[in-house]
Amino acid sequence: MAERRRGAARSESARIAVLETTAALFAERGYDHLTIEGIAAEAGVAKQTIYRWWKSKSELVAECLFEGRLLPVDLVPPDSGDIRNDLTTWLDALFRFTDAPENGGLVRSLVIVAAENESVGRQLDASLGVSTLLTTRLGAATKAGDLPAGTPLKEVVDTLIGAVLVHVLQRTPAAPGAAKRLVSLLLP
Repeated sequence: MAERRRGAARSESARIAVLETTAALFAERGYDHLTIEGIAAEAGVAKQTIYRWWKSKSELVAECLFEGRLLPVDLVPPDSGDIRNDLTTWLDALFRFTDAPENGGLVRSLVIVAAENESVGRQLDASLGVSTLLTTRLGAATKAGDLPAGTPLKEVVDTLIGAVLVHVLQRTPAAPGAAKRLVSLLLP
């Protein structure tokens, strides 16, 4: 027998209002300045309603992310058949995206959410799929002979993602040619 949830049934219109408000306030203020009280007031719901549906602010932000309400950038690397050029193009696009103050703040806030809640961090990685997309793309390049057999795919992927995150955390614009130099270093 299924366990019944206590409290009022979840209203889909209220849920959407909460998620849309959370995404808008998150983009405007960042994670640190996002409050359940502020979200409730803007969304027109009771604070208790939010806490009944989400255990924490980080869970609420995570659901916004998982539903595609937070990141307005395509995280899929292109596939022109030239792995080095594709990774350079992809990194350049991410660096340009994160160089914008509001976008860098968004990514820093997501890092905070993932650091605060281990399960959210795992869900974030799974839902964005960046690691999987890059690993798949690099694996295809290896099979096509564009990369040497034995290229440490996981380590290359971790380094690429780590480079983007360090760039965001340092809050400095990417130097011209940074993406190309990084790809050349990892995939000579």
